[in-house]
Amino acid sequence: MDKLKMETPDLTQSNIEKLAALFPACVTEARGEDGKLKKAVNFELLRQMLSDVVLEGDEAYEFTWVGKKAAIVEANRPIRKTLRPCPAESVDWDTTENLYIEGDNLEVLKLLQESYLGKVKMIYIDPPYNTGNDFIYRDDFAQSQEEYSEESGQVDENGERLFKNTDTNGRFHSDWCSMIYSRLNLSKNLLKDDGVIFISIDDSEVKNLKNVCDEVFGAANFVAQLVWQNKKGGGNDAKHIAIEHEYILVYARNITLLGEFYEAYSDAYIKRYKEIDSVGRFFWDTFKRKAGKQYYPITCPDGTVLEYDDDGNAISWLRSKARFDADIKTGEIRIVKIGEKWSVQFKQRIPLGKTPRSIFTTDPVITDRGTTSSGASDVYEYFKKDVFSNPKPVDLILFLLGFGLTDDDTVLDFFSGSGTTAEAVMRSNIEGGNHKYILVQLPEDIDPMLNSSSANAKRVAENAVSVLDELGCSHILTELAKERIRRAAKKIATDNPDKPFDGGFRVFKLADTNMTDVFYSAGEYDQGMLDQLVSNIKPDRTDLDLLFGCLLEWGLPLSMPYTSEKIEDCTVHTYNDGDLIACFDENIPDTVIKEIAKRQPLRAVFRDSSFADSPAKINVGEIFKMLAPDTRVKVI
Repeated sequence: MDKLKMETPDLTQSNIEKLAALFPACVTEARGEDGKLKKAVNFELLRQMLSDVVLEGDEAYEFTWVGKKAAIVEANRPIRKTLRPCPAESVDWDTTENLYIEGDNLEVLKLLQESYLGKVKMIYIDPPYNTGNDFIYRDDFAQSQEEYSEESGQVDENGERLFKNTDTNGRFHSDWCSMIYSRLNLSKNLLKDDGVIFISIDDSEVKNLKNVCDEVFGAANFVAQLVWQNKKGGGNDAKHIAIEHEYILVYARNITLLGEFYEAYSDAYIKRYKEIDSVGRFFWDTFKRKAGKQYYPITCPDGTVLEYDDDGNAISWLRSKARFDADIKTGEIRIVKIGEKWSVQFKQRIPLGKTPRSIFTTDPVITDRGTTSSGASDVYEYFKKDVFSNPKPVDLILFLLGFGLTDDDTVLDFFSGSGTTAEAVMRSNIEGGNHKYILVQLPEDIDPMLNSSSANAKRVAENAVSVLDELGCSHILTELAKERIRRAAKKIATDNPDKPFDGGFRVFKLADTNMTDVFYSAGEYDQGMLDQLVSNIKPDRTDLDLLFGCLLEWGLPLSMPYTSEKIEDCTVHTYNDGDLIACFDENIPDTVIKEIAKRQPLRAVFRDSSFADSPAKINVGEIFKMLAPDTRVKVI
C-alpha cells in the first residue's frame, strides 16, 4: 500500500510535465534547494521554439512588476496544510452543501485545487482596492515571525498576514499586483470550462487588474468592464469630481464555451405572464397586427372567415400561413370568441431575458443592482447597527448570479468579507435554483480597527465588537460573517415558508498538516528513533480531521454526506456512499478489513500504525485484491 502525500500538488512540476509533452527538448533536470533532481525548463530554448524568427535581446511586450516572479513561484509552491472541520460552528452540518472556510485564501485555494478542479461555475470577489488605507495580504512566507511583525505592524496569534499598503510604499502597486496575481492564477484552475469570474474594483487598480487578468485568463477571454453606479447623490465635499461608480471586470474561463447572459426580470414584469404550460410562462396576445406583410384568410370554428377588418382593409397577421397552420395544431395559437367577434391569439412567451448593459445604474429598470448604501442596509436589518465597512449589496450579487447559473452550480467567493455572496445564493435558490457556495475569508482581528484614525471605521468596529460580545464570540471578522449568514437564512425561511432551500454551511478552518514531521521525512530517522514514535499523526487530531484531510488529498468535494458506524468496536467512516471508506483505529482485525473490502469502495484509507508490521500491510493488500480489486488502498 502506498502512502498519501498529505500536501498540495507541486504545480510547477505539473506545468513542466505538460510542457514536456509538447516540447520535450526544452525540459531537462536540475537540483532543487533540497538537493533532489527535478524537471526544469530551458526557457531560452522554449522561447526560440515558440518563435519563427531568431530572438536577440530581452525585449518583449509584457506586463510586469517588481515581485512578479516571486508571485508565480509562491502560487505554485506546495504547502503542508489541511482544513479542519468544525461541526459545532456549522449549520445543518450533515445535510448542507455550502462551505465556509476560514483562513488565508492563497493557501485555501491551493488546498482546493484537487477537490474543486474545474467544478466552479462562477467566482465573485471583492478584493482590497489598494486605496492607500487598505490592508492587503503579504505572501512572503520565508520571513521569520519577527521580520513579518516588524514590517507589517499587524500580526496576531492566528498568524494573520496583513499589512497596510500605504501609497508611500515604493512597491505600492507591485505588492498589490503580486497579491492578486497568485490568487487569480489558482482560482482559474477551479473554474469550469464555461465558467466566469466577476471582480469588483475601483479606479485605484482597475488598469493593473485588467492587465493581470489578461495574462491569467487570456485577453481573448475578456467579457466586459462593467460600470456599477454604487452611489447616488451627495459628494459635494469632493475636491474635483464626485465619484459615483466602481467597476466589475468579467472574464471567462473559455469565452467560446461561455453561455449567453440575460438579466433577470422584475416580479412586476413576470406577473404579466399569467399562464404556465409545460414549456413555460406566457400570456395570450392578439395575432392581428396593424401593419405587416402576412396577409391570408383564417377560418373560425363557425365558418366565419377573417380576412378584412371593419374598414375593408386586409388583415395583417403576425406570422406566415405555414407557421400559423403549424402553431394552431400544437396549441400555440387559438381562435376564441369575445362577445360577438372572433379573436385570433397566440402564446406570447416570456423571453429568456434582456442582454445586460455595461453600465449598471441604480434605477431598477429590470432588477435593482443595489448601492453601497443598500449593502449597509442589508446587514443593518440583522444587527440593527452597522458592523461591516462597505458591504456589497445582495441585489448586486443576485443580479450577477442571474447571468447564466444553472441548477446545481457552485459559486466561489474567496474574499467573502461580510458574507453577502452566501445570502445572495440563498435568495437565488428561493426562486427554484439549487446553487451551492464556497466562501473563504481570513479571520481578521477587529480590535486594531478600534484605534483607527477614521471616525467611521472606528464606529463600525465598536459596533462589531459589541455584537460579538453579546454573542460571546471572539472579535474576529469571520464570527460576524457566519452570524450574518445564520440570521439571513432564518429570515429567508420565515419570509418563504413554502420554499425550501439550503440555509446551512459547513465550517472549515485552515490549519497545519495533520501529520508529524516523521510522516514526510521517515528516511531521516533510524529504526530505533522510529520505534520510539507512537504515531505519525498529531495527537490533537480527530477521525473527522483525518477523514477530511484524506478527501483533500484524493480530490473529493467537502460537501458530500457521510456516515460513521461501529464494526467490531472499530469506527468506520463511509463517504458519499462508498467514494471512500476510512478506518483510523489501531490494530484493525482482518474481519473488519474484509467487511470494508466486501463493500467495494472506490477508495479505502487506514493509518499506517493500524497494522503491526509490513506482513500485516501486505495481508490487507491481498484481502482487497481478492474482494475488491478495483479499490485504491492507501495509508496515512
